[in-house]
Amino acid sequence: MTDSLQLSLAELQSRTVPVLVPMPASRPYSYAVPDDMDVQPGSIVQVPLGPRQVAGVVWDGETDSVDPGKLRPITEVFDCPPITPDMRRFVDWVAGYTLSPPGMVARMVLRVPAAFDPEPPTQGLRLGDRRPERMTAARSRVIEMAEDGMSWSRSGLAHAAGVSMSVVDGLIRQDIFETVLIPPRPVVPPPDPEYGQTDLSDEQKQAAQQLVAQLGADGSSVSLVDGVTGSGKTEVYFEAVAEAIRRGRQVLILLPEIALTSAFLERFEDRFGCRPAEWHSDVPPRMREKVWRQTTNGNIRVVAGARSSLFLPFCDLGLIVVDEEHDAAYKQEDRVFYNARDMAVVRGHLGSFPVVLASATPSVESRVNADAGKYQGIHLPERFGGAAMPDLGLIDMRRAPPARGGFLSPVLLSEIGKTIEREEQALLFLNRRGYAPLTLCRVCGHRFECPDCSAWLVEHRFRGQLQCHHCGRTEKTPEACPECGTLDHLVACGPGVERIAEEVDRHFPDARTIVLSSDMMGGVRRLRLELEAIAKGEADIVVGTQLVAKGHNFPLMTLVGIVDADLGLSSGDPRAAERTFQLLSQVTGRAGRTGRHSRGLLQTYQPMHPVMQAIVSGDREAFYEREIDERERASLPPFGRLAALIISANERATAENHARGLRQAAPRTRDIAVLGPAEAPLSLIRGRHRFRLLAHGKKQSDIQSFVAKMIENGPKQRGSVRVQIDIDPQSFM
Repeated sequence: MTDSLQLSLAELQSRTVPVLVPMPASRPYSYAVPDDMDVQPGSIVQVPLGPRQVAGVVWDGETDSVDPGKLRPITEVFDCPPITPDMRRFVDWVAGYTLSPPGMVARMVLRVPAAFDPEPPTQGLRLGDRRPERMTAARSRVIEMAEDGMSWSRSGLAHAAGVSMSVVDGLIRQDIFETVLIPPRPVVPPPDPEYGQTDLSDEQKQAAQQLVAQLGADGSSVSLVDGVTGSGKTEVYFEAVAEAIRRGRQVLILLPEIALTSAFLERFEDRFGCRPAEWHSDVPPRMREKVWRQTTNGNIRVVAGARSSLFLPFCDLGLIVVDEEHDAAYKQEDRVFYNARDMAVVRGHLGSFPVVLASATPSVESRVNADAGKYQGIHLPERFGGAAMPDLGLIDMRRAPPARGGFLSPVLLSEIGKTIEREEQALLFLNRRGYAPLTLCRVCGHRFECPDCSAWLVEHRFRGQLQCHHCGRTEKTPEACPECGTLDHLVACGPGVERIAEEVDRHFPDARTIVLSSDMMGGVRRLRLELEAIAKGEADIVVGTQLVAKGHNFPLMTLVGIVDADLGLSSGDPRAAERTFQLLSQVTGRAGRTGRHSRGLLQTYQPMHPVMQAIVSGDREAFYEREIDERERASLPPFGRLAALIISANERATAENHARGLRQAAPRTRDIAVLGPAEAPLSLIRGRHRFRLLAHGKKQSDIQSFVAKMIENGPKQRGSVRVQIDIDPQSFM
């Protein structure tokens, strides 16, 4: 009796499976498996959820002991390779670390539902045994082209033979061709690791050998390629990519601004004979479906993508490269808060394969890990081909101020003029979009601010608009003050890149000037074209925001001027010094990459600030030592733990009261302190009032359990209240 009871329970459980659905679900739901259906952990299925049908993944673990007859059944199993065990472990790990519902992490994996079904084949043509009764020159070319026995598409055959489609159609009507089904074409051809091998310097060869050796070793590893701008870090890690391809493994290359880095794609093509598959928000939906599907079945060997590509379900991932690993763009701050660099390291560990981090200005966290031996440190101290780093200098704006109404020092203007005379390029960097960050009325003092955010409206004079850069609100720039009605008394305060470009045009009216900013009209396509034009020497002066620091190579760029080097130092962000150092180092590194003598000039009102001194002296080690020492003394990451809770609601009092309730629910412990609640620096965004709590713990503190206990014991989220959890926060706004 007991044996038969155990058997029936086993049979009962075998016909139920846990399914993780892409919803804010804290755990998988149990579903019955129909008798005629076979599923396994990782299978992508369709299940009923309330009145809807949604996609989900059959997950690992036990189901509730419920009679399958009382459970809703799985309605469909997609003809798609299952999600690998490594990927499922990664989803669970990310969910646990970020305190996010596992279903929301799974949502990032299942973001292309149309790709779950196989891509249908296309109709093709193959030459048969019959020949046309009347042969013409055009028909002869078509038949000659098709005599290789290959299958052709209608349009492809006509194009290859140099004839019109009607010629091919006429042969089809005479049954000269038989109809066949052609499998879907690969998004990109397979890369050839032997295609365009480059001549590496001795230092580069040694660095590449160290990376390749990690691919031959069993298990996971992390290598930090720390090389100055122009040292050839890309060529070095390309050798690791080539070795992974030789071993039949897939490769993911993460880039912070893949949509803009056409130069990287061209370098990849020069090395491997084809471009990698791309994955970012500007890839068209149909192409995203193809990339997702062909990554899952292994037809795509290399993907170059933004942070979200980390959640592509590779079938045999064997290497991840994180280029510009210090870049803040790797941090996602929406729904699931995660840092793609750190999660890439985790994915490599779970999958037992190497991860390569590369940067000219590594993050403090990565430097500490390399110094401690946790990461393999690989240093490239010199530019490739003997090219010299730019000579850097400070312009003390107290001693060499700009002319009245201007923002460029006479010293910088003089250097721009000399650069143009030599037929070389100058770059002016200011990390402010638009024309001016603030517009006010001279008569009544009215300031234009966003009604839904605690931020000024930024004037975009080129478009004739005022815009909020937080919620996207736009309004036409008025001619009169809306407060007092006075005409022609609105004044722009402070500079944006558009205003700097206007000043440049006044001083150099014959120069070809390009403004590079992410919100210029024309979008990514226009930016790519402008970057290509700069690389070809079709511009004299470039005025740009931080996107110019993203690894671009401008051969004629010999002067870089930083308009406001102090801008990033004014915030209360504990990483302000590090980020300013990284950004200014990356921007000045755009100069002189092809060996020409070059200069970098930084306009500053704080010439003795340690960041300014570290940059112009070239003593970056002194900066890192000082920054690491300050972090350690303050127990800040990587020597301590931080977790932020952002509480928002439609009413200020509601948000504040909920934040205070969470603070009171914090467990009592000596290892972790809670700061706040405090009104966020950006206290209103999209009409929602925001308060922040910050948990600060020791390095060994279990800050996730601490925060989870706060949420569990604190007030329940009701009405408009929303609580966002950010483990290891990068932004404090």
